[in-house]
Amino acid sequence: MQEIGIIMNGVTGRMGTNQHLIRSIVALREEGGVKLPNEERVIPDPLLVGRNERKLRALSEEHGIERWTTDPELETCLEGDDEIYFDSQVTPRRPEALLKAIEAGKNVYCEKPLAGDLDTALNVAREAKHSGVKHGIVQDKLWLPGLMKLQRLIDQNFFGDILSVQIEFGYWVFTGHGQSAQRPSWNYRKEDGGGIIDDMFSHWSYVLEDLFGRIEAVRCLGKTHIPYRVDENGEEYEATADDAAYAIMELEDDVVAQLNSSWTVRVNRDDLLEIKVDGTNGSAVAGLRDCKTQHHANTPKPEWNPDTPKEHDYYEDWVRVPNNREFENAFKTQWAKFIRYVVADEPFPWDFTKGARGVQLTEASYQSSDEQRRIVIDELDI
Repeated sequence: MQEIGIIMNGVTGRMGTNQHLIRSIVALREEGGVKLPNEERVIPDPLLVGRNERKLRALSEEHGIERWTTDPELETCLEGDDEIYFDSQVTPRRPEALLKAIEAGKNVYCEKPLAGDLDTALNVAREAKHSGVKHGIVQDKLWLPGLMKLQRLIDQNFFGDILSVQIEFGYWVFTGHGQSAQRPSWNYRKEDGGGIIDDMFSHWSYVLEDLFGRIEAVRCLGKTHIPYRVDENGEEYEATADDAAYAIMELEDDVVAQLNSSWTVRVNRDDLLEIKVDGTNGSAVAGLRDCKTQHHANTPKPEWNPDTPKEHDYYEDWVRVPNNREFENAFKTQWAKFIRYVVADEPFPWDFTKGARGVQLTEASYQSSDEQRRIVIDELDI
């Protein structure tokens, strides 16, 4: 049994607390640690870092974590023996902290996006690569049960030639007028790093490229549909960031992806996220946990006739993909993989190059929206 020290910066935020600390690191500790290939186990030993002493103290006491510090500049905590630095701060603070950790020789793991612009992301990725430290970026949606079932279908060549992908994501986020908003106000201020393109397109980058192939070009339209919202203090403010985005992406092998991402849409689908894949041999629709398929042999033969009532139930033509296994929390799954990468040198392809690709897609999508044209996405030189 061994321990591995992990500096966790930004852990008092929503994602840092719930997904990374409680459902990943604390859960792994309670399970007796991460199992290595030699059957030994390594226990995560977190050092919580943040700016709010009250929140840090509460998290420490609630989850039995001894080490915490209000050292946002990382002056002292990077001097210790902890092997991993993890960052889930707001995006503008992340690059500087990552560069400090890399210079200190720490292995680095972080939330996406890697940075707010491509030049900064490339600089961080190159520094990590040239320093020799191990680096990784969160790509959590790859381990959602629905997407893992979709990956299973791809691996078994269920689709034949994949023709197109459609991603529908979003829900109605209340403005704060009358009912409180479900998301923080900074999400709707561009100057604070807000915007649904910034928030979601780094996700779409790795989902599309890991499952279907490299993104070669993008056409995107970002919109701020709702111009005024109410913040956490009950004050109305101007929304300066995009709250919806509509994109067409061209992937390798002539696959076309259509993506609607919106915080201004009311849900009329099975899940908040749905990914539909159409291929020559079959189709599938994956949500967060479920996936259903329709094989070519079971495809109905509809005829267009708007003058007669619809009698066929098209939903009944689909078959659910069985679980066939237990699914862990997606964040916890990748945390375990990164720890095994650091300790046992197991493969971990989700590095800062992947992170930079996400920033590249985000930047190209904003450029496409601003200039109203198709943007080619080149390979990155890191």
